[in-house]
Amino acid sequence: MSSLEFRIWRGEAGEGDFVSYQVEVNEGEVVLDLVHRLQATQAPDLAVRWNCKAGKCGSCSAEVNGRPRLLCMTRMSALPADRPVVLTPLRAFPSIRDLVTDVGFNYAKAREVPSFVPPPGLAPGEYRMAQQDVARSQEFRKCIECFLCQDTCHAVRDHEENKGAFAGPRFLMRVAELDMHPLDAAPDRKRAAQEVHGLGYCNITKCCTEVCPEHIRITDNALIPLKERVADRKYDPLVWLGSKIGRRPRD
Repeated sequence: MSSLEFRIWRGEAGEGDFVSYQVEVNEGEVVLDLVHRLQATQAPDLAVRWNCKAGKCGSCSAEVNGRPRLLCMTRMSALPADRPVVLTPLRAFPSIRDLVTDVGFNYAKAREVPSFVPPPGLAPGEYRMAQQDVARSQEFRKCIECFLCQDTCHAVRDHEENKGAFAGPRFLMRVAELDMHPLDAAPDRKRAAQEVHGLGYCNITKCCTEVCPEHIRITDNALIPLKERVADRKYDPLVWLGSKIGRRPRD
């Protein structure tokens, strides 16, 4: 058993400061274990979100030494033992209290993405699609909505003014997933990705992929292919020409 300094941001509504604590550390523990120990021994009023403690609910998102992480999946053995562990709330979202932030922005953006639209003429149970189409988007369904990707994306993190026009990587990934779906009958999701959800704000730095606890390749498998499809639709000369040629009405 050893002792380590924790520097935790304490405050409400964005006003506060760092408070230092000396905490006992046992072998095999994660950061959330020590936060619970602090609550039990020194700071019973410390506010932190958590639920499953198994890396599946996404509740305990915070920043550990400046990096967005899940507290329950960050092992103490992976952190430097020669300097304090610094815990701060997610920087991209308004602070409520201590390590708890208001992530309502993400739920607002989720509501802006139209859900799957069933194809006309097919009843539930009659949908058929190739296994390769299923596998293509299955990766994206591993998302636990921890919003670490939203927090680390500099278009949101460093530019508050972009939040109105930019959905962020988590919800652009959802748009990409639906756009890949061979049975989705929604109107042009490619146009909406660019004009409604702000796909152009993403400059594919892959920081979202780097912090994803489910190891989803958000940039490579969702955002870049979506950008390519948007570019094809908007700038391909054959597509442009086809849109200008009138079609003969069917008898």
